[in-house]
Amino acid sequence: MLKIITIVGARPQIIKAAALSRAIKENFSSEIEEIIVHTGQHYDENMSEQFFQELSIPKPKYNLGVGSQSHASQTANIILQLEKILLDEKPKVLVVYGDTNSTIAASLTAAKMGIAVAHIEAGLRSFNKNMPEEINRIATDHVSTLLFSPTHNGVQNLENEGFSLNNKAPFSMDNPAIYHCGDVMYDNTLFFSQLAEGKSEILEKHSLEKNNFTLCTIHRDYNTDNPSRMQSIFQALSFLAKEKNQKIFLPLHPRTSKNLEKSLGKSLYEDVVKNKNIIISGPVSFLEMTLLEKHSKLIATDSGGVQKEACFFKKPLLILRSETEWVELVEAKSASIVDANKDLIISQFERLLQSDNLVFPDIFGDGKAAVFIANKILEYDRQGNN
Repeated sequence: MLKIITIVGARPQIIKAAALSRAIKENFSSEIEEIIVHTGQHYDENMSEQFFQELSIPKPKYNLGVGSQSHASQTANIILQLEKILLDEKPKVLVVYGDTNSTIAASLTAAKMGIAVAHIEAGLRSFNKNMPEEINRIATDHVSTLLFSPTHNGVQNLENEGFSLNNKAPFSMDNPAIYHCGDVMYDNTLFFSQLAEGKSEILEKHSLEKNNFTLCTIHRDYNTDNPSRMQSIFQALSFLAKEKNQKIFLPLHPRTSKNLEKSLGKSLYEDVVKNKNIIISGPVSFLEMTLLEKHSKLIATDSGGVQKEACFFKKPLLILRSETEWVELVEAKSASIVDANKDLIISQFERLLQSDNLVFPDIFGDGKAAVFIANKILEYDRQGNN
């Protein structure tokens, strides 16, 4: 039996891992043994344990408990602890997701120990190396043996960086396999969207009418740790809520909640919290978020994952960043990069809602990405790769 270790550490990775774990359980339970290692990068219990239970992901065999630290300390701590686990477990393949410190730390550890790294979401680029995530994803790709890209653009990015698309087995770091596989989050969306309807009352709880509210999420530190950007974003939200009578639902990440009053200043903060059209809540569960996305009329976010999910549900999208990994959405004009520009947020909000024939590109596969990935990992093992 092929033993693999899956690394998770942040909320999106826990959710993404559900698709592969489900595919293994349903199709490859006699061929693949999956061990999950949770780094504990997200230390909030509500943003971690809750998701394992809700999504029926196998319990992690190991939890490193690294918590919130500096980038260097977090990465080093994961490397030190994970090395011992890999020595004990001796997996053939280590699976990582996305672009977090957990991703790069685990990838470096495995690669230096001769363990093949399978990177899910390979090839995504924002082309902004000031983002820690960009450094993480580039470095991870370059130490991976199996690279699974969700889109054709991701594959093209890898080719532009010197990767060959024509490598043959046996595969290795120096001769990696590159696959366009579709997106595991599309798998999850198809699977969980109906489940969410029967299990969540988030809309009723906050008196939200279907297709009559905007969903807004803000959690990137270049937004939440920058008072000027926060003020600009919330000035736009306040204007839309007050002057345009738009209902806005805002589930706050702990970092955002912590900095909100200090960042906005007393006057703007009071305008926001006293406006009945702006509904602020704590973090929501994955199923609740799925329901909110499905029934919103527009989504504004700085999250790469939520950008994709807006496309899954065919929702107009405002990107609260200066760039995006999902350029196809912007090219199709169903999404607009508005950064933290108040006037642009307002004008593009109005443009998107007034557009009758928005196009949502079909770029994320057929909803069977996880089965494809599991098959390719098995192929790698059967081909006798070392």
